[in-house]
Amino acid sequence: MVTSFEAALAKLSIHRTGNRMLEEYYALSDEPLQLHDETLSALLMQYFLKPFEKLNEVYHFQHSSGNLELNEVFHFAAAIFDQPDRFHENSQQLAKYLYDVANHPKIKSGELYVAYFTQVQIEGERADALGIFKSENKDTYLKVFPKDSGFALAYEQDGININKLDKGCLIVNLVREDGFKVLVVDQTNRQTDAAVYWKDEFLKLKIRNDSYNQTQQVLGVYKNFVTEELDKSFEISKADKIDLLNRSMKYFKDKESFDMEEFGNEVIGNDEGIASFMSYAKNFEEEFESPIPSSFEISEAAVKKQSRVYKSVLKLDKNFHIYIHGNKDLIEKGFDDVKHMNYYKVYFKEEI
Repeated sequence: MVTSFEAALAKLSIHRTGNRMLEEYYALSDEPLQLHDETLSALLMQYFLKPFEKLNEVYHFQHSSGNLELNEVFHFAAAIFDQPDRFHENSQQLAKYLYDVANHPKIKSGELYVAYFTQVQIEGERADALGIFKSENKDTYLKVFPKDSGFALAYEQDGININKLDKGCLIVNLVREDGFKVLVVDQTNRQTDAAVYWKDEFLKLKIRNDSYNQTQQVLGVYKNFVTEELDKSFEISKADKIDLLNRSMKYFKDKESFDMEEFGNEVIGNDEGIASFMSYAKNFEEEFESPIPSSFEISEAAVKKQSRVYKSVLKLDKNFHIYIHGNKDLIEKGFDDVKHMNYYKVYFKEEI
């Protein structure tokens, strides 16, 4: 998504933010960092921008009032783009604001980097970009160096792994009226309540409603419908569930565009099941305020990503896994009265 081979790191300010609930404080630097070392600049570019190269989800800033200027990060980012000479002052304001929203005890303290890039390319367009990054986790590194007739070993604690960006966002100075183009990374606290503070409370983002998001959304909603909802209304085996998931993935791989009515007829193929899915999808739209269009162009990148989490494996106790990729009629389920155990009978023509 992002190409950075022509990009340059023009400005960088570093601050530190703590957790307000734990009575930790923030520390602001007085001036931006002077970048004279080309090797250091190259390492920073790798640390900051490489995590965004394969991201497809593009976000925009939003505010519940509808007034983008009330979104604090949007406001400070716009001010930096308009007046680059006030970059450091606004980077301090961003650090203070991040500290203000750190209101969960599991949020970690860490360094905040605010960076200004030139010539960042996204979706074929070049523009300046503002990066906001936070490092929370530290590593210990070993160093081997020559000494006398052999080698010596030392270590360095609390170092930062440049291949593991904890949190980051890249704000590209395009489509300001829609809230800029924003990409986001968050590798920490994914399974906790603290995870929402970076994207939802600090940045306040909404995902762009493009073909990638539409494709990913429908595949995700359908997967949840099959795995979590169908059992409430129908008696359905795990093999049949896998078949329904396989048929939906085949539909998205074979078609260039999605049509809701066609999808229901070809994949579900049952009036009662189709009605149940339509009701489930409508409830999703209302609960998450995220409309699902009846038709859209299918994104190959989104299909590829979702195919990784679409499971086609039938797990039987701890003894067997059966992978179902094709015709579900070639597998039959039964019960053995003598052994008092379930069984599956699998038909095939030859071993491969």
